This record gives sequence, structure tokens and C-alpha cells, in this order.
Amino acid sequence: MVKIKEIKASQLNTQEFINEKAGEISALVGDGLAINALSGGVDSCAVTMLGHKALGDRLKTYFIDNGLMREGEPQQIVTLFKKLGVHVEILDAKKKFFNALKNITDPEEKREAITQTFYKDVFGKLVKESGAKHLLQGTILTDVDETVAGIKRQHNVFEQLGIDPQATLGYKIIEPLIQLRKDGVRKVAEASGLPESAYKRIPFPGPALAARVIGEVTEEKINTVRKATTVVEEELASTGAFQYMAILHQDRVTGMRNGKRDFGLQIEVRCWDSIDARVAKPTNVPFNILCKVADRMVNQVPGVVSVTYHIGSKPPSTMEVV
Repeated sequence: MVKIKEIKASQLNTQEFINEKAGEISALVGDGLAINALSGGVDSCAVTMLGHKALGDRLKTYFIDNGLMREGEPQQIVTLFKKLGVHVEILDAKKKFFNALKNITDPEEKREAITQTFYKDVFGKLVKESGAKHLLQGTILTDVDETVAGIKRQHNVFEQLGIDPQATLGYKIIEPLIQLRKDGVRKVAEASGLPESAYKRIPFPGPALAARVIGEVTEEKINTVRKATTVVEEELASTGAFQYMAILHQDRVTGMRNGKRDFGLQIEVRCWDSIDARVAKPTNVPFNILCKVADRMVNQVPGVVSVTYHIGSKPPSTMEVV
């Protein structure tokens, strides 16, 4: 395996990096087409801007609506990039992803199901239809580290596992951000012209809200964790934390509602202080804010009767639960 030379955020000259990577993308693609998937996370936003600087309209950008995203995400991202002069096409793939996740409970199997559906089924079809020979994606160094170490299989890591995308998927993958960690990517995203709402956005996992459901992923469970995510992101934004999220647990728990026993749902809230996601500590969130989160959760998210706060560090925890 080729060792990746890290570029630390403190040593990063963003304009030089942008120009260099745009040149590399242009040279690799030549006069052909490339495609990329924009999820709205800072990595995919940054790589989209790099790709369009290098290729202009010869980069076809898609938002894959897998049914696993946050509330209103597809339309919000399309609107943002339209203002930046980048056309984004929404592709409805909800049915394919939920079918692929049916009856799967193992975390790694869930991640693999999403990976195969995304790269082989959805993107494989796009590649054939468009005639593109390259996929541009926002893999960063932390994704590679966690996958190679066996901590969790990040959906966007291939060559570092000995998988040849060209032979396996039928197209080559370009990863211009692979030498950076999250703090470096934010600097590149800002320098590329993205607004603060994009380059300061908290990290969001490749498997999206499927990474926040313990057990089988269903549309009903995703709807629950989506509502819970809205509460958490609204109430914890003022903490300045690196990342915060809502996790839906698998088992029903005993609660009370209207004077009667209610077997309801349990939401676990996680909030992290970190610089580059390699190590993290739980944020010391004021108790009154946690109480407000809990009150909103049990009153606004149907079925929730229990709210807990995660206080383990990374390691041994990871930021996402799946």
C-alpha cells in the first residue's frame, strides 16, 4: 500500500493547494467527463468546488437522494450550489437503498450494503449513461486511517484496501483531498469560495442517518432519527462543538405517558470536541441545554420516552455508533 503523505492544516497554503489539485484533476480527466456525488458535507462540497474549477461543465454533479439524509437536505444543497454557479442534479435512489438495507443488522454489513448500492448500482449506471471515466470524491486521510486500521469500513476507501476501482467498478477514482484531515479541508473549502454555512458545517457520515440507527434500517426509523437530528442540531449549535448527533437505539424501553406504561424509543445524544476526528472528548454541555434537548425530544419526536447523553471518549468509542 502506498503511504499517503499528510499535509497538516498548519502547513497548508490553500491557494497553492487548490491550484495544484485543480491542475492534477484536469490532467487526469483530459478532455473527457468526470462525475461526482455531492452530499452537502464539507468534504464533498470542497471537492465539488475543486472539480468545477478544474473542469467546469465537464464535471457532472449529482445529489444522490438515498432517503437517509437530514431534513430538507437535497433542496438546500442544490440551492446553495446554484448560487455558486454549479448545477446539481438530484437523483432519487431511496427505494434502492432501503431495499439494500432490508433485514441487515450488522454495522459492517450495513456499511457494505450502502457502499455497493452507491458505487455499483447507482453510480455505475450514471457512469455508463454519461460516458465519464472518472469519479471525483472527497476521501480524506482520517477515512483511510480508520478503514485500514479495521476500526470501521468507510464507504469511500478502495485502493488502500487493494481494491482496483477501474477493474471492480468500471471507472477511476480521483481523491484530491486525501492528504488532508477535516481541519485542512475546512480551510480549502473556505478558500474555494464556499460560505461559512458550508465550510464550518459539522461532519456528517457517508452512510448518512443509517450510521445513527442501531439494528435494521427502515424508513420509519430514519424518519425518527431525522426528527431527532433536527432537535440536536438546533439546540447544540451554540456549543461550538466539532460534531453532535442523535442515535436511535434498537430496543424499546419502558416509559410512561398519560399515566400509563409506554414501551417507547430511546435516543442517545452525542456531542464531541475534536480537531481532526482522530481523537475526541465528549463536550461538557451545560445541563440546562441537555434538559431542553430532552424535553423537545420526548415532546416532538413521536414514540421517544428516553434520552441519554454519551460520555465515553474516542478511543475507545468512535464518533458515530455504526
